[in-house]
Amino acid sequence: MSTTEKKTFTLELGSTAPAFRLPATDGKTYGLEDFQDARVLVVFFTCNHCPYVTGSDESTRQTAQRFAAQDVRFVGINSNSERTYAEDSFGHMGERMKQHRFPWVYLRDETQDVARAYGALRTPHFYVFDAQRRLVYTGRGVDSPRDPSRITVNDLANALEDHLAGRPVRTPKTNPIGCNVKWEGKDAHWMPADACDLV
Repeated sequence: MSTTEKKTFTLELGSTAPAFRLPATDGKTYGLEDFQDARVLVVFFTCNHCPYVTGSDESTRQTAQRFAAQDVRFVGINSNSERTYAEDSFGHMGERMKQHRFPWVYLRDETQDVARAYGALRTPHFYVFDAQRRLVYTGRGVDSPRDPSRITVNDLANALEDHLAGRPVRTPKTNPIGCNVKWEGKDAHWMPADACDLV
């Protein structure tokens, strides 16, 4: 199958951010419009247990803190089925946020509709949207999310740095690295093997 014929499961660059309205661990409900004042919005699909998430959370924290003063907001979304992995329940999300105090809102997508709209492929999977909420970067956060001692490239930080400086993003698309999203009623490997091969 040629590149032009290849089916894509995730948002294409330039796409507009799909709307959402989801409950958060802070007791509030958030929609895309609640972040309208953000100069840049980072939406990322994450969870409670995945070693690629837990291994890179501190890198993500540092990136969020680094760009916060430039009106960059981060929104984490957990779409994993708790029936597939009980640790991904909303209750465990609250416990995790209480323990780690991450600098982002943490939303629960129980129906998985938002994950489908964005085309979330892995945990974690990052999407960077500009002020008009057009997609300027999609893919991994860092090149070694499971083992932070081996990180050599922070693609997420590079994308934010380039965009905020008014430059084209040097690498606008990378392959997300992580665990499969735990889809309700789906085999873990239902997607084609090349679904996460974005580049």
